[in-house]
Amino acid sequence: MLLATRSTRLGLTGASGHDRRTRHLGLILATVGLLAACAVPAQAFEIFGLKFFESENEADEDAVLDPVNYTVTLNVTPAVEGLEDELRDASTLIADEDDPVSGSLGLLSKARNDRKRLVAALYENARYDGLVDIFIEGRNIADLAPDATFTARPVPVEIRVNPGQEFQLGSVSVSANGVPMDAEKYELTPGSSAASVRILDAEAKLLRDLRNEGRPFVAITDRDVVADTKTGRLDYTLQISPGEPVPFGATFVDGAKDVDPGFIAYMAGIEPGETFSPEALERARKRLMKLDVFSSISVKEAKGQAADGTLPVQIEVGERKFNYYGFGATFSNTDGAGVSGYIGNRNLFGRAESIRLDASVSRIGASVIDTTGRETDEFDYDASLVFKKPGVLGPDSVYIGSLEVTSEHPLAYDRRAFALSNGVEYALDEQQTINVAVRAEYDEITDYLGSDSFVLGSVPITYTYDGRDEPLNPTSGIYAKLFAEPTYEFKDGTPFLKARADASTYLSLSDSNRFILAGRLAYGTIFGADLEDVPNDRRFYAGGGGSVRGYAFQSIGPYFPDVVLPGTNEDFTDTPTGGLSLFEGSLEARIGVTENIQVVPFLDFGTVGDDLVPDFSEFKLGAGVGARYLTGFGPIRVDVGIPLDPGPRDASFQIYAGIGQAF
Repeated sequence: MLLATRSTRLGLTGASGHDRRTRHLGLILATVGLLAACAVPAQAFEIFGLKFFESENEADEDAVLDPVNYTVTLNVTPAVEGLEDELRDASTLIADEDDPVSGSLGLLSKARNDRKRLVAALYENARYDGLVDIFIEGRNIADLAPDATFTARPVPVEIRVNPGQEFQLGSVSVSANGVPMDAEKYELTPGSSAASVRILDAEAKLLRDLRNEGRPFVAITDRDVVADTKTGRLDYTLQISPGEPVPFGATFVDGAKDVDPGFIAYMAGIEPGETFSPEALERARKRLMKLDVFSSISVKEAKGQAADGTLPVQIEVGERKFNYYGFGATFSNTDGAGVSGYIGNRNLFGRAESIRLDASVSRIGASVIDTTGRETDEFDYDASLVFKKPGVLGPDSVYIGSLEVTSEHPLAYDRRAFALSNGVEYALDEQQTINVAVRAEYDEITDYLGSDSFVLGSVPITYTYDGRDEPLNPTSGIYAKLFAEPTYEFKDGTPFLKARADASTYLSLSDSNRFILAGRLAYGTIFGADLEDVPNDRRFYAGGGGSVRGYAFQSIGPYFPDVVLPGTNEDFTDTPTGGLSLFEGSLEARIGVTENIQVVPFLDFGTVGDDLVPDFSEFKLGAGVGARYLTGFGPIRVDVGIPLDPGPRDASFQIYAGIGQAF
């Protein structure tokens, strides 16, 4: 590909009058990707690993052979707003000014490389006739011999830049096998900016679109770019060989040891005969990643077609450890201590079947007033055994079976339960998932009215849409969940339907994502039964860290009517009944005060009603402020919430902590 100018040739020459030579645009633009050489870690005088009598600068010099320090100045004439900052960012001489180089040869080599980077930065700003000169000890590096030596300490280095004019695109011609293509679709139009990055981005998008049409062997056959310094125009011609659409062929797997290679190919979900698509390869990689049995996955097309004209698919995997376990502990001055643990296997029978046992004990040392008004210090127990088998209804499905045992004592009731569930989760696409299960459950529940038991059969159905850019710390997108659980209680013959909708949205008000607005709404209702016929744990409650912060867990909503405790004349009225309807929401402003720390003021609201529609005049408001420390595995969150209308169970404030944003 040729780059030439009609009136003035584009080159890397300086004011000394050297010939301005023709350059290949592809070669010059490639210099944009060059990185500064990393300094060798400093070696120091040590005894048993301890360094003595040495500064950081001395340590750096010891790491470099024949260290030479230098100073550098940058002069841009005439000045262009914002350009000097970009040139400074591109210059390794400026970035590494505090680090010595290895001898005069090292400094000269660094300067010559820097000149290429600075010219590339000018090209990125559509300045194709700019001049870059670098002087070392007052001598232009274009005039220096390779073995030149410099005696000053530190060595003075001066960078002089004449930006030149800003070019625009002139004539534009893009064709595939000689057939003109629509360059306007890629914003390559006469009069638009001729910035090199913009042109290369348009080329990449064009090639990507052709590959997405099923053409794996698309290639640029000719690129001709001519800059005219008289007119300030860049004429651009691109010729492409798109190739023909090609179908996928057989899938081959390398690296599998304990996971069945045939199963891996099946779960990739790439059918022979399907037209080649980069998106299909990426979807296959994500499916395999979800299996949770691989530490590395590569899914790519072969370099050439097979004899039958199809394009084979090559999958390379690295397996991870299949057995795992863990434990944790918690402590609260109000809820007592807790311990939990889990153990599991990710590849039980060789096809990514997983099994996991979780168990926890909580409320150790806690003492609260129970639903009958008596003091209780019973522990909470929870255990579950979950088995998953992927691929039962195609590569995008997974069977989930579980057995659960629970003994809990929340604010509203005491409950012991056994449950068995069998279901399938199916990914409709990358953002949409549906989960359908059949659940059998036996409950024993105690409240102020006494004890009762329930035998329940239900079909919980969950639809999830996840359009967030990042699950633990979203900055844009929408997250929505629709839940419906038709249930039949066999002892009393009572059918009912519990339904709930949740939605969250996120809006970034700055390019750096330092100011984000987040909002959440939820609405739920229970049809077909009176409140007394619905088991307490299936009713709606509000309050707590995942609901209305500032209020105690389950404390928002209707309460039992006044009750005289047995053997006393005291009224006991502070046990919530739960409700048949719920409305709640949250608003947050996530404000970044540093790159890793956010301050988050928030306002939560909610109400629970004992009818199909909640009483919107009974809103409870909670306000507060939180802090987030952003880490690679998600934000570490601490919130302090204050109830603006506290009830009988609410303290003056509540503190919540966790990993990930509140919603």
